[in-house]
Amino acid sequence: MQDQLLKSGLADKKKARRAKQQKKEDANRAKRGEIELEDPAERARRQRAEQAEKDRQLEAERHRQQREREIVAQIRQLIETHRLDRARGEVAYQFVQDKKIKKLHVTEPQRDQLARGQIAIVALGEGHELVPTTVAEKIRQRDEAAVVLLNDRNVQDEDDPYADYPIPDDLMW
Repeated sequence: MQDQLLKSGLADKKKARRAKQQKKEDANRAKRGEIELEDPAERARRQRAEQAEKDRQLEAERHRQQREREIVAQIRQLIETHRLDRARGEVAYQFVQDKKIKKLHVTEPQRDQLARGQIAIVALGEGHELVPTTVAEKIRQRDEAAVVLLNDRNVQDEDDPYADYPIPDDLMW
């Protein structure tokens, strides 16, 4: 076989010599018990299986990265289509993000809605936007970290002695 490869020009004498030397070294190691001499067909089968496993892992990683990009794009689209206008925001609303206090200028009704949990603050790139609570819940399903502030609507004080009593509908203040 070596002669045929040499004549066709696919291998040179140096490569043939290295292959012969490697074969002798493998045989000597097998005699000493350092390695098991394996069949070339078995080695090729094992290498194909290893390569197939590497390919599967790479494909899974690519698929995971593609999924992450899709989720980021979905979040961006949700925020951009449903964000509330806060251009005339004159009230500073402070919130905590990553152990830092951040400030966002909102209107007075938006501040009240934030406090009652009707709207939420979400992160968009380096900035923040206001979105309705339903949109914030959809964003939270995709990425928990994207929702910066979403106050609970049903906040009740556990020490409230009147918590068990219903509020009458006709109550006037």
